[in-house]
Amino acid sequence: MSDDAISFSPVAELGRMIRAGAVSPTELAEHFVTRLDTIGQRLNAVVTLTPELALAQAAMAEEELAAGVDRGPLHGIPYGAKDLLAVPGYPTTWGAAPFAEQRFEFESTVTARLREAGAVLVAKLAMVELAGGFGYEQPNAALTGPGRNAWDEQSWSGGSSSGSGAAVASGCVPFAIGTETWGSIHCPSAFNGLTGLRPTYGRISRHGAMALSWTMDKIGPMARTAEDCAAVYAAIAGPDQGDPATLLQRDVPTRDARPPFTIGVCRAAFKEAQPEVVANAEASIEVLRTLGTVDDVDLPDFPWDPAASTVVIAEAASAFEEFIVDGNAAGLTAPEDRVGLHHGLTIPAVDYIRALRIRRAGGRAIDALLARYDVLVAPTYPHVASPIDQSFATYFDREQRHNLGGVGNLCGLPSITVPNGFGERGLPTGLELLGRAYGEEHLLAVARAVQNVTEWHKKHPTY
Repeated sequence: MSDDAISFSPVAELGRMIRAGAVSPTELAEHFVTRLDTIGQRLNAVVTLTPELALAQAAMAEEELAAGVDRGPLHGIPYGAKDLLAVPGYPTTWGAAPFAEQRFEFESTVTARLREAGAVLVAKLAMVELAGGFGYEQPNAALTGPGRNAWDEQSWSGGSSSGSGAAVASGCVPFAIGTETWGSIHCPSAFNGLTGLRPTYGRISRHGAMALSWTMDKIGPMARTAEDCAAVYAAIAGPDQGDPATLLQRDVPTRDARPPFTIGVCRAAFKEAQPEVVANAEASIEVLRTLGTVDDVDLPDFPWDPAASTVVIAEAASAFEEFIVDGNAAGLTAPEDRVGLHHGLTIPAVDYIRALRIRRAGGRAIDALLARYDVLVAPTYPHVASPIDQSFATYFDREQRHNLGGVGNLCGLPSITVPNGFGERGLPTGLELLGRAYGEEHLLAVARAVQNVTEWHKKHPTY
């Protein structure tokens, strides 16, 4: 069996290989640890390898499967976790030099649930320092150095789940866990040609994860396919006493998970996009027409991005107030992060409350629109990944005023990005599908339908 057949196979295929006896969980763990220690390190995607833990978990998976105990599709499958999830016995650095030796003797709910599902943790993966909350303005804002794109090492891997995106795309892990407050799953997924699921706020427990913004932080899977994301999501979602937000989960009206679907296209997101991004999005829309009806739609008129920005900055400043006031931010990698968030400590309460009121009113309005459609779609980002040695301002408009990121994250809506082609400098582009709150299963069904008739998720770089 070739290296590529293992390195770039989706989770579902690796599971079939294990059960057919073509490869063992131990062999998979050893294979991916080796790739992480070579390719992953070269891409600045790795903080800490966990070979001892991986081999122990893989051996247990082998014993259980041999005894007829099958924990499901993730049993024996290696994965990597963003290094803001607590794992006993290993550092949890939050991607930041001041926390390089930080350790917790308890386990995050997400990694515990993956362990219970039989998944094998092979590494803690790199991230932008403190999940990007201090206002970084260029790729070199991480303990491990700038995240390098799996398709072009001279381009950025995206943030803040930088290592998760590069590691999966380069065949160093079959799937990874990322987190998103505003863009941190979708950005590295789109930039590296992956499928990334951002769940509804409160759908997956954040117990044992670094807090940046209590009312906007979310955890989700990054993988090759929507099918793989669905398997990981099923293993980690659900209520948890350790995260009160998860206790508010509710069901939504059931929709038919088969075509024809109703799709709303947010044309405003095309206005400032690179030509290749627009062309790929138009091609994706033609694919969607074969799966249902397509309408152009306008988002409700609310200041989504300013409101989301106010919430994130105020809550992040509160979360790290002591760290900022004590001057510990001086130890961060990016110069701009060393003075970042000081302004967050001065945001008036009235502004924060106004942003929460906008969220409430806007949430009702966007839900009314989504009630008419299975998904809303737009280019995930209007551009491909920026060069590794340039500030973001010289390459793209970071405000991204017309994409779905502001409304989706402010209102806590689930969304999935799927690869849909290549653009400038041969780098991947993505298409975002936004759904109704708590409608992950239906959102994943639409994404699977798209990937059943396209091939972009099967593409991978050469290593």
